[in-house]
Amino acid sequence: MSSFIAESLSRVKPSPTIAVTNKAAELKAAGKDVIGLGAGEPDFDTPDNIKQAAIAAIQSGKTKYTAVDGIPDLKKAICAKFKRENGLDYKPSQVTVGTGGKQVLYNALMATLNPGDEVIIPAPYWVSYPDMVLLAGGEPVVVEAGMETGFKLTPEALRGAITPKTKWLIFNSPSNPTGAGYTRAELKALTDVLLDFPHVWVMTDDMYEHLAFAPYEFCTPAEVEPKLYERTLTVNGVSKAYAMTGWRIGYAAGPEPLIKAIAKIQSQSTSNPSSISQWAAVEALNGPQDYIPMSREVFQRRRDLVVSMLNQAAGIHCPTPEGAFYVYPSIAGCIGKTAPSGKKIETDEDFVSELLESEGVAVVQGAAFGLSPFFRISYATSDKTLEEACTRIQRFCAALK
Repeated sequence: MSSFIAESLSRVKPSPTIAVTNKAAELKAAGKDVIGLGAGEPDFDTPDNIKQAAIAAIQSGKTKYTAVDGIPDLKKAICAKFKRENGLDYKPSQVTVGTGGKQVLYNALMATLNPGDEVIIPAPYWVSYPDMVLLAGGEPVVVEAGMETGFKLTPEALRGAITPKTKWLIFNSPSNPTGAGYTRAELKALTDVLLDFPHVWVMTDDMYEHLAFAPYEFCTPAEVEPKLYERTLTVNGVSKAYAMTGWRIGYAAGPEPLIKAIAKIQSQSTSNPSSISQWAAVEALNGPQDYIPMSREVFQRRRDLVVSMLNQAAGIHCPTPEGAFYVYPSIAGCIGKTAPSGKKIETDEDFVSELLESEGVAVVQGAAFGLSPFFRISYATSDKTLEEACTRIQRFCAALK
């Protein structure tokens, strides 16, 4: 059977975050008391006005195929959002809508990469970036951005990674998995480097734009450096901003020829995203925005709780992120110690599997995101659950010998 499966798949691994979530669900089903902090989705329900818009769409018969890459009303709403929130001018013909931000990123890579083309990916990275590049026939070039630079790519590291084969830089801020957010000055320093290399395009992943905690202020590359407008694909979506993960709507804006190429890929793969989800997204972008500051305040409170409690755990150092709903603590102080089970903690994978076995807390190892020894916690769950999870982590660390 193995010879029947495409060779390209041998270069790709399944999503580690989904694997952790599934493992936690299995243990729960078997009766174990497990707290899952692996999944990156808000625990809030989708705001009511958005749900009502979807119901209205169903009742008025908006349930047929739509244009392959998005209904006109949604493209107009996306253009208005980019103008209102990012100062970016796009026409509807420069906008694509996909089944989640992930599909938009994948389509863009499929539409542009030739064998041997390189894509720069700062690490820690969202687990899917390198694998999507590999599936599209490109070569991921991973550039480490460690704790000493606040998990942010430096201009020097970016310059050093660019070659004549570089096609894209994938840029994610605030970041999954670290929550690191680039200030305008930090981003300008990177865009200054990119101006020296006209063959390098920028693919932004702005999914956590609205989870930026004061005093940090979100900004995106084409906004900071207008000269990069013609070679930037600005990607966003409604999943995290409006608690709409399951609705599967992502979108992007960029140069028309690229948007047309993305539509071509989508026309031969999935065709249009769900019509009902698209109408819900129109309401999300055009309707009341009061959900956003409310959820941001809750996430900021949770961030402060988790950072404080993790920094009280022996052997853990947890930096304070600027945004998103993740922390990425270092466990350098736990490496080499022995767990109560007798197993020696040699890697972050050892740490997370022992933590799950002995305390029933499911987190994701740093190796999955390209930088060890760390682990990622998603704090998109209740304060009570987070307090209990952090108490268990403190207990686990205290028991390491």
